[in-house]
Amino acid sequence: MVDYYQVLGVRRDASADDIKKAYRKLALRWHPDKNPENKEEAEKKFKELSEAYEVLSDANKRSIYDRYGKEGLTGSNGGRDHFHEQFTFRNPEDVFREFFGGRDPFADFFGNCTIWYHLSCT
Repeated sequence: MVDYYQVLGVRRDASADDIKKAYRKLALRWHPDKNPENKEEAEKKFKELSEAYEVLSDANKRSIYDRYGKEGLTGSNGGRDHFHEQFTFRNPEDVFREFFGGRDPFADFFGNCTIWYHLSCT
């Protein structure tokens, strides 16, 4: 079972700021565009990071996760309905873009290049 605190490398009593810092560091490191030589592993890790951040950065979702684990969020808890609205994880790229305010955090490294889906420079 995935432990979102371990995924982000933070303690269970981590502050919202600690969670945000951990996600920023790891998401930049594991973004698939930064790991073309190991894209499959990077995509898996990036998805885990985004899920962990999405849950732990939201006080309500974090509280449910702390009490019931991921099953409390997804409804796969053997019939025990702890969370009445089933939570659906968003696309990891959407979480990433939202975190960085819609801007390309890699622009500083690649000039005016766009690397979200392919590399194109102006």
